[in-house]
Amino acid sequence: MTGNLAIIRTLVFLYARISEDPRDKRRGVKRQMADLRTFAADNGWEIGGEYIENDVSAHTGEERPEYDRLMSAALAAAARPGTRVILAGYHPSRVWRRRVERAQAIEDLRAAGCFVAFESGGFFNMAKASDRSQLANLGESDTAESEVKSERVARAALERAQEGRANGKVAYGWRRKYEYDDRGQVNGFNDIEHDVQAPVVREIVTRLLSGDTLIGITADLNRRAIPAPGAGQNRKHRTLGQDDDGTRWNKTSVKKVALRPANAGIRVHHGTEYPAAWPSLVSAEQHARLKELFVGRAETREKPGQRRYLLSWGEIATCGVCSGHLRVALRGNAQRGAKKPTYCCASNSGCVGRNMEALDAFVEAIVVGVLSDPAASDVFQPDASAALAALERAEGLRARQTAAADDFADDLITREQLQRITRKLKVQIDEATSEARRLQPVDMSALDGLIGPKAGEKWERLEVTQKRRVLEAIRMRIRIFPAARKGPGFDDSTIEVTWKGRPADG
Repeated sequence: MTGNLAIIRTLVFLYARISEDPRDKRRGVKRQMADLRTFAADNGWEIGGEYIENDVSAHTGEERPEYDRLMSAALAAAARPGTRVILAGYHPSRVWRRRVERAQAIEDLRAAGCFVAFESGGFFNMAKASDRSQLANLGESDTAESEVKSERVARAALERAQEGRANGKVAYGWRRKYEYDDRGQVNGFNDIEHDVQAPVVREIVTRLLSGDTLIGITADLNRRAIPAPGAGQNRKHRTLGQDDDGTRWNKTSVKKVALRPANAGIRVHHGTEYPAAWPSLVSAEQHARLKELFVGRAETREKPGQRRYLLSWGEIATCGVCSGHLRVALRGNAQRGAKKPTYCCASNSGCVGRNMEALDAFVEAIVVGVLSDPAASDVFQPDASAALAALERAEGLRARQTAAADDFADDLITREQLQRITRKLKVQIDEATSEARRLQPVDMSALDGLIGPKAGEKWERLEVTQKRRVLEAIRMRIRIFPAARKGPGFDDSTIEVTWKGRPADG
């Protein structure tokens, strides 16, 4: 039997949305939903479902899971015989802002024979072309309003960036100082150093540059009960393992705080850097070195835990045969005695090997000898310009690598051309990186209090990570060649040691 069945029930699905509610008060969406319930009751409609999205934009294209559930439930209910389905919102702009999304919804609701209603006024039958056209034209005004607002906001954001002013809430490490006019109204602000947070940022950067690990720094900050950047803030989402107050640090938050360009007084807007109006917390040279550190770890797949020995991994000590890094392994004849920790070439080719305890003692004696000379402080005066220029050159070469990859994705170059460009640029990047490491100035804070006659006593009280930091500061480099003779005893004749580019007296 064909023909339309009589409508036996009318179901209305209510949807409320607010774009911005950073404090999650939910007052706006609650008011909308209360008005929508009254709207449904006044018309005698049965509520089939309520859907609320708070602090969610409909213009930017971010996910709206409650909207998706609304559409799915409405279309499913419309498929049931004898059911009239109405999708109701407070205003068209609360439901749709984007043309594509609105057009798709109108088509889906047309095919299902649904209706659309708004508490602010308007009732549309999606089965009628005239109603669909009216709804589309009504929504176009909302879309145009959003686009004009977005352009205005984008222009203002660019102006703030060009002036170096902050955008949004104050970042961790600074506090906001407001300026007031004669009437007591806010007419501007300046971000200045936070007395408690700024030293934490500097500590994180300094410790990472000295060889400390993200895991170790994170554990120490939490042990000392230092609040994390998100402490006391009402967040919609918390990371795994975070407490309700957001006070705990994790590796990601430590790394993000350390690598922010803002730390060095750099304001970034859509990839372009501008001088910031706020005070820097670390030097540009420190920021560049830290970025290079993490890039180097990613390229070499270095595990930070491998730095728990004085000379393992890193650039301090290398194999004199293959220039590879060193690792620590147990070596020796078990039948003649216990195996002992030994520095070995990390390439597993068996190029070189030296007893760890003996090599550490040999190197430490040279370090103490260098630092014991009071004149050493004059030798280590910093000059960051050359090293920074080399780091910037490496960064530019990496940008060219990325551009080449984009050209390949856009079919502008062939795979063979991409591989040739990548290989050539990699060589240049490695050369620029090595030059930056060779030219980088000494971090004088690593030598604080060490230079002088009591250098040996102070050296013995340092942790391994602190000792590594000193070796990096004076740019000590050790190359280990195969032993010239067999048998017991430490052979130092094939150990080449330099500091700040000059040979050491071993």
